[in-house]
Amino acid sequence: MSDAAHGVARDQLRAFVERIERLEEEKKTIADDIKDVYGEAKSMGFDTKILKKVIALRKKDEQERMEEDMILDTYLAALGMVLAPEEEAA
Repeated sequence: MSDAAHGVARDQLRAFVERIERLEEEKKTIADDIKDVYGEAKSMGFDTKILKKVIALRKKDEQERMEEDMILDTYLAALGMVLAPEEEAA
């Protein structure tokens, strides 16, 4: 590679690194903002652990949630933690 090509590659690399650093800083700022919102919710009496679960559920589509619920119910029934559907009907 020529010196000019090395210079271009070095400049591109520096630009990528600087962009990533800016984005990482923005990500940290957003994470801090989210933490503040959870703190506000907690101070108003909301359970932040449950809020996080609600947010995770809202990210999933209905079919995915239903499938996970069915698998969870199956596992809980197998462990004797809930009645199996056929036992509930009896």
